[in-house]
This record gives sequence, structure tokens and C-alpha cells, in this order.
Amino acid sequence: MTHPPPSISGPMSVSATRWLAVGSLVGLIVLGLAWEMWLAPLRPGGSWLALKVLPLVVPLAGLLKNRMYTYRWVSLMVWLYFTEGVVRAWSDADALSRGLALAEVLLCLALFVACAWHVRLRLRHAAEARRQGAPLEQPEGAAP
Repeated sequence: MTHPPPSISGPMSVSATRWLAVGSLVGLIVLGLAWEMWLAPLRPGGSWLALKVLPLVVPLAGLLKNRMYTYRWVSLMVWLYFTEGVVRAWSDADALSRGLALAEVLLCLALFVACAWHVRLRLRHAAEARRQGAPLEQPEGAAP
């Protein structure tokens, strides 16, 4: 039995958006820590602003477990970090800090696009499966 080639919105795209979201989130965590502790802290020796990455650690497990709800709320939360990046890119005096802020903005945009696209693809696949009468994937721990 031959299988049709995966379409642009096939399972490979869902997997790609998942890993782009996870990679962007991990990148934001690493960047935030490195920025505020070693690369360009507000105060010599590190800054308490490094704690800003703690809210980013919370959704990591949900993204790795492929929870749709996590993708949805991360796509909203990421705009706080985007705003910080834009403000610091515009206002920081240090060129390194401005560059790090621009990297934060790019990572935030990548995370938002990955989350939004992931949700859209998964909803589309669920609708197609319903139309074809195929059983839907049950999330782990969900009742049948």
C-alpha cells in the first residue's frame, strides 16, 4: 500500500512547528539568562532581571507534551518579551545590549509564528479527520 506524499500542512509541518516553538522558547530562556548574568547585565556581576526567564520555563513541559492549550497561551505571553525587546533595542545605550534585544525580538516572532501555525495546522487536521470519520488522537491522560 502506498501512502500519498505529505502535504505542506501534513504531520511533518506540525512536527516542524512544534520543534520551532520549543527551540525558540529554549533560545529565549538561554538568551535571557546569558544577557542578564554575563553578556550585558544592568549591573556588574549580574542582575535580578535574570528572573524574567522563569515564566518562560513553565510552558516548556506543555510544549514538549504537545498540549494545544499551552501553544495558545504562549502565543499571547510572548508579546510581553517582544515588547521588552523592542523597548530595550530602542533605548539601551550599549550596542551589545541592543543586539541582544533584537535577537529577543526575532526569537519572540519565531515563537509566535510557530505557536500560531501549530494550532492552525492541528485544528485543520482535526477537522479533516472528523470529515473523513477517522478517530482523533486522544491527548495523554484524556478520557475517551
